[in-house]
Amino acid sequence: MDFIFMLTRNDQTVTDCLDVCDLIRPLRLRHVGFKDIGVDFAALQALTAKIHAMGAQSYMEVVSTTAQDCLNSAKMAVALGVGHLLGGTEIDATLEIIRGTPIRYYPFPGAPEGHPTRLGGSAAQVEAQCRQFMQKGCAGADLLAYRATQDDPLRLVEAARRGLADGRLIIAGNIDSAARIAEVAARGADAFTIGSAVFNGAYAPDKGSTLSQLAAVIADCTHNI
Repeated sequence: MDFIFMLTRNDQTVTDCLDVCDLIRPLRLRHVGFKDIGVDFAALQALTAKIHAMGAQSYMEVVSTTAQDCLNSAKMAVALGVGHLLGGTEIDATLEIIRGTPIRYYPFPGAPEGHPTRLGGSAAQVEAQCRQFMQKGCAGADLLAYRATQDDPLRLVEAARRGLADGRLIIAGNIDSAARIAEVAARGADAFTIGSAVFNGAYAPDKGSTLSQLAAVIADCTHNI
């Protein structure tokens, strides 16, 4: 299972993201991402270039709350040249914007709302939407399982897995322990994201540095593959 380290805290890109990217370079992480808000476009350009220079795949997650802002973020993803675009619910319009690029798209299933984003919707709704995502040509789904407000998080993971079939299932938001990594791995998740839990020190409360937090995540991820 892939670990996607998000250079984000409280659902926005950290303002020292470029410095953090330099800090983590020796870890040789293979998947690194950021949100579409928190820093300006020039900073995101420099950040995307750094991520690619360190040999990692780049991810941008859309947390904008209006339809037009989500589409503007899709256009930003094209301009930045990211490899993977996560989130948003404007499926058809987003796919049209990224058409002809190598960007792989993973929309939000369910009913995401607000900022920080919460996830409404049932397991049946998530399963049906994920099936539609694959029919439309998406690469998979970005599921905010542990931010669910209407159904059990693990039921949502199982539902998304059924709906996606062979599509890639990414679990985002509130992954803050080895137990949660193990839970989603056991139910067929292909990847998970962590941002705030590293920067807040919540993932490994007995450790003090960002690098120590990341080492704990990497160890648990390897154990649960």
